[in-house]
Amino acid sequence: MPAPLDLRSDTLTRPTAGMRAALAAAEVGDDVFGEDPTVLLLQHRAAELTGAEGALWVPTGTMANQIALLAHCRPGDEVVAGWGAHSYLYEGGAGAAFAGVQFNVLSARDPEECRGFFSPEDLDAALTGVDASGHRPPVTLVMLENTHNRGGGRVLSPARLGALAAVARAKGVPVHIDGARLPNAAAALGVSMAAWGAQVSSLTFCLSKGLGAPAGSVLCGGAGFIRAAHRWRKALGGGLRQVGVLAAAGLYALDHHLAGLPRDHANARRLAAALARRPDARVDEARVETNIVLCEPVGCTPAELCARLAPWARALPFGDRHVRAVLHRDVEEDALAWALKGIGAGEGAQP
Repeated sequence: MPAPLDLRSDTLTRPTAGMRAALAAAEVGDDVFGEDPTVLLLQHRAAELTGAEGALWVPTGTMANQIALLAHCRPGDEVVAGWGAHSYLYEGGAGAAFAGVQFNVLSARDPEECRGFFSPEDLDAALTGVDASGHRPPVTLVMLENTHNRGGGRVLSPARLGALAAVARAKGVPVHIDGARLPNAAAALGVSMAAWGAQVSSLTFCLSKGLGAPAGSVLCGGAGFIRAAHRWRKALGGGLRQVGVLAAAGLYALDHHLAGLPRDHANARRLAAALARRPDARVDEARVETNIVLCEPVGCTPAELCARLAPWARALPFGDRHVRAVLHRDVEEDALAWALKGIGAGEGAQP
């Protein structure tokens, strides 16, 4: 009998044999001196993929977002973000602790419906307020998340981004994309990450989620922004040395794993369909856009529903209303088919 699928996150992916070979063979140098050839190659590739002037490898996506805050903002500034933003909820209060910024979280009128996004009109109102007596902090960054984690992997399309970026640009405010799963957004729409990168001042994407690298994110932006980012990476303790062994994993992922993301999305839809057959779970299958599935427990708590699913799949309680499951490249077809059969059988089924 197969072990339960581990669907708590796509960070659970492990390096493949080919990736491990690439790590072992990586040419390395001192990256703090800018002399690691594999890091330089990865950064060049990332800049090309996103349409940016430059890029910087960093250990984590959280560090990438914090560097963006430090490079764009000053202590006391305000950052506009959407409901459920990772940078606001899931980065340990780092924006306040290190960059000294406060967040203005635009939740729109129905957070569950907007699922992390807001309209150009919402943004314009947040950037336009009259403050003749100087009480309000300046807004110096708009931070958008793509795909949106709390929104169930929702995709912010290039067209929707364009409308928001136009508002920010008219007010002289830069836009940063927390694109931890931006490769998933690109795969879902069949476009390049440059479709977003060309419209913003900076963005990041993660190598250690659906792409399967053991660590690392890439921060992309203009040449001046990347120079500032180098300084803040060092200040935050992210100046590593012969890090080409990890950059090699990222390069391997970009060469070999981008093409696998649509499979993860298709598997997420299969899981959503199985969950929808259960009397103790409610799923809006139309909202499964990428590799994340959110379901709402019926007649039980999120923790209780996770316990009922545990013989077939490990999932996470996600807030007080949902359970989250994330499909990824380490999910094998035979194990998935077995798990879906058990999950779809409903409450009380036994493996």
